[in-house]
Amino acid sequence: MLPLVTRFAPSPTGRLHIGHAYSCLLAHDYARERDGTFLLRVEDIDPGRARPEHVAGIVEDLSWLGLHWDGEVIFQSHRLPLYAEALERLKAMGLLYPCFCTRTEIAAEIAASASAPHGPDGPLYPGTCRALSDGERTRRMAGEPHAWRLDMEKAAACAGRLYWEDGDTEVQAEPGLFGDVVLARKDAPTSYHLAVTVDDAAQGVTDIVRGRDLYAATDIHRLLQALLGLPTPHYHHHALLTDAKGNRLAKRSGAPALADLRANGTDPAALLTDLRSGRIPAGYLAAGD
Repeated sequence: MLPLVTRFAPSPTGRLHIGHAYSCLLAHDYARERDGTFLLRVEDIDPGRARPEHVAGIVEDLSWLGLHWDGEVIFQSHRLPLYAEALERLKAMGLLYPCFCTRTEIAAEIAASASAPHGPDGPLYPGTCRALSDGERTRRMAGEPHAWRLDMEKAAACAGRLYWEDGDTEVQAEPGLFGDVVLARKDAPTSYHLAVTVDDAAQGVTDIVRGRDLYAATDIHRLLQALLGLPTPHYHHHALLTDAKGNRLAKRSGAPALADLRANGTDPAALLTDLRSGRIPAGYLAAGD
């Protein structure tokens, strides 16, 4: 039986908030209660938003909370050759195609369609560049920025029926609901879906504890695992913290940062006790007013 390994993998695009703390705590405790390993991975592949000061903030916040990880911090920006190798394997299988569309062009084509299909993340890519000839692709790749998309129909047919486990529940994967997802962006040599799948396998992650907001995305990760011959971890998707009105506590909704709580004199031990009990810490919402 493989040693149990969990991870916390934040993006350094802002300061951590209480939702991050909750997810990190659950992954940390899951490993510690089972004599496992808890890893910290920084997902810094977004060149437009990732900031060194936010990396320092992640380390500072987790240290303040007393949530300690094992080994060195792993940075996705240092692992680009691994993602490039995975992309080349998928290209060799004939499952990727270059996409030259801009967001504006995609939005316009979707708007012009009377019945544009929708997936978990909204309207699906209409497949414009999937129909290009090999010659046109080669010509345009020489001078135009392009992303790489997964031909979902081909990929799903290649992988066959797939399943994954969320806790004790078996889930049938339905990656086709997402359409032709991007696996390498125009402004970055990989995407979240590809990088997280490759890294979890490379780091020997056996159990992924993360928020319910990523539940649907697991279908894509399961497909990539099958295509690349990678192991499938056990998943544990937890409920998201919400306020009294049911609104998710997140950065976009104005949830205060852990740094703000620290500055206001919050006791980190008491905060963790509340979170382990499934409670929003007393005074937390007031700290963000």
